[in-house]
Amino acid sequence: MKPLIAGNWKMNGFFAARREIEALISKLGGSAPEDRDILICPPATLVAALAASYSDEGIQIGGQDCHPEANGAHTGDISAEMLADAGAAYVIVGHSERRADHAETDALVKSKAEAAFRAGLTPIICVGETKDEREAGKALDVVGAQLSGSLPETGEAYVVAYEPVWAIGTGLTPTNDDIGDMHDFIRAKTPEGTRLLYGGSVKPGNAKEILAITNVNGALVGGASLKADDFYPIIEAAPGEM
Repeated sequence: MKPLIAGNWKMNGFFAARREIEALISKLGGSAPEDRDILICPPATLVAALAASYSDEGIQIGGQDCHPEANGAHTGDISAEMLADAGAAYVIVGHSERRADHAETDALVKSKAEAAFRAGLTPIICVGETKDEREAGKALDVVGAQLSGSLPETGEAYVVAYEPVWAIGTGLTPTNDDIGDMHDFIRAKTPEGTRLLYGGSVKPGNAKEILAITNVNGALVGGASLKADDFYPIIEAAPGEM
């Protein structure tokens, strides 16, 4: 399967940020490599513009969240259908910041993943434990429960991103053995061919080592995806088609 290197810009980026994508494309020699997939998930305000501008260069665009419903009286929300109409190919659901800041439950995450399928998008379903849960030896139990409650019951393809909450934006990362054990655990609970991403302080200095771990099929990158100088070496660190 092709590795997927996905950048989650979170609540960062204005229209001028397209210059970083142009710089990235220049570093890539004019287009994305054929043996790996590159995805950028910008704020919703930029999805349409970036999808229209860079899809020909092989840079896919995704959303950071979606509402379970296709339309309706949901002020401030965006539906999966709206993201698809804007040119998105993927959507992140269940990110720990959504689970924490907006009290999103596993059931809600599952309904958002199903909404993504309805709209023709591929959901990236996020799971991960807190530092306290890791230190209490509950990481596998917590992630197992999230998988059980969040994964859709369908034959359609989705992506799972393991992001230990305590490693996101902190500069901390689990050991390679911890990452491998968790990805092996998730692999056993997901359909064959499901791409499993690691996220949590992925940066140029550790990307190659992390992406070489068995059952790590790519990365969900936060802050390091905002600058071409940081995101490019992470893309280059991916081993190519696995």
